[in-house]
Amino acid sequence: MEWWLAPFELGFQQRALWGGILAALMASTVGTWLVLRGMSFFGDAFVHGIIPGIAAAVVLDVNPFIGAAVAALIMVVAIELVQRKTVLGEDTSIGLLFVGMLALGVVIISQLDSYSGSLTSILFGDALGVTWSGIYSQLVLLAIVLIAVVVLYRPLLALSLNKEKAELLGMRPGFTHAALLALIALAVIGSYQSVGTLLVFGLLVGPPAVASLLSRSVVQMMVVAAVVGVISVWLGLTISYHFGTAASATMALVPIVLFFALLGLKNATRSLARAEAQ
Repeated sequence: MEWWLAPFELGFQQRALWGGILAALMASTVGTWLVLRGMSFFGDAFVHGIIPGIAAAVVLDVNPFIGAAVAALIMVVAIELVQRKTVLGEDTSIGLLFVGMLALGVVIISQLDSYSGSLTSILFGDALGVTWSGIYSQLVLLAIVLIAVVVLYRPLLALSLNKEKAELLGMRPGFTHAALLALIALAVIGSYQSVGTLLVFGLLVGPPAVASLLSRSVVQMMVVAAVVGVISVWLGLTISYHFGTAASATMALVPIVLFFALLGLKNATRSLARAEAQ
């Protein structure tokens, strides 16, 4: 028992745990819709596309939400522009902006004297540097995300099933898609200190992917994803403490490992059942 409790005896470790849990709850809730819609690549690019906004906010000493919101808007408009004005497909336009926005973020943050430290913090997070004020801000963002998901549950579900049918049902898929992008931005803003903008994608997609192997309904998938996300944070911080690994990276890695372990177990069980039936 001591092995599991020792990592959280000190105050900064407890703050890291709370910050990580709140980040996981936001990311897994929003990430469920990304996985259901098959938007993982878009979600990854969108996460990277927000980096310049957060970097600019750090340089200008303004609220990261403002920078992230502006960057998200630029990202969406640029993808639409490339698709409409060229013969390139969506995946190509997303790929171009993926690299371009990430590079722009690094260029912006390089203007700071503390370039290396600021870049590392934005990209890979600083789980052990989470403050109580940051945790309170995360609580507010989590509340907004949960309320929005409840209010938009039917439109999001309809959009996940079929965009054309959602439009026929008057669900306003364009607005719902924009709202989902806003929720992704909120999840990234609420998570970047704990796990970083690069690694938050692990919590956005990892827990929902695990949940998809265990769930039979969207609500069940969302709940299981949240539980997996919380376990990933706790287990990641515990492993990081005992083995000296990077806390943020370990938290992001745990759900990915869980997914492949569970997938392998399910395939092995299915193969064994098939062999016994023969």
